[in-house]
Amino acid sequence: MTSLLLRLAGPLQSWGESARFARRTTERAPTKSGVLGMLAAASGRRRTDPLEDLLTLRFGVRVDQPGRIERDFQTSVGADGSRFPLTDRYYLTDAVFLAAIEGDHELVTGLDEALRAPAFPLYLGRRSCPPEGRVSLGVRDEGLWESLSAEPWLAATWWKRRNGSTVQLDAHLDVHPDDGAPHTRTTHRDVPLSFDPERREYGWREVSHVHVPVVNDTPAPDRVARPRHDPMAALGGA
Repeated sequence: MTSLLLRLAGPLQSWGESARFARRTTERAPTKSGVLGMLAAASGRRRTDPLEDLLTLRFGVRVDQPGRIERDFQTSVGADGSRFPLTDRYYLTDAVFLAAIEGDHELVTGLDEALRAPAFPLYLGRRSCPPEGRVSLGVRDEGLWESLSAEPWLAATWWKRRNGSTVQLDAHLDVHPDDGAPHTRTTHRDVPLSFDPERREYGWREVSHVHVPVVNDTPAPDRVARPRHDPMAALGGA
């Protein structure tokens, strides 16, 4: 199989799986519906276009830098002056993810080309969350797990320095019939059957939660004892 690797990083990200009405929450990691929506936008698909080929893709994500959740309190007014309900919107900040999709070689390479020259703007879950830098890291002639395991750690230098020489990163992958040892599994309703605004529809998928060991190429600097600073020393006598 062939895999396409994506770097998902930016000032803000928001991956809502069950966000509704006035409380717009975010998951701690990118959702399959959000990433497939990005790929559809890059390919120039409209919201009413079919998604059958994208639904054949297996999806996985590695949490390289977990970030933190921030709440944004918003008000809005319509063009006619009508006021909309007050909303709480949640975002991830300082987060970096390595996402991967696995599938047919021709489909995957075509999506890679689309990401490098997207037909529509790309965003990380919501329109207010543009990606930072290049999204596509290229195609790998490996499966999903192998690709997520082999890629170097994508976290920022300041985050790497807070960790040891080897770290265990959380990863979430579509369950595969050939998966071996049992892992923690959960079900999520984030498979986009239709993005049509008049009939949005999502299906269920089973997700396996595992740990991926990676080498830290930027270990914490050696701690050097610093001389004690006495701000009053200059006022003392000889």
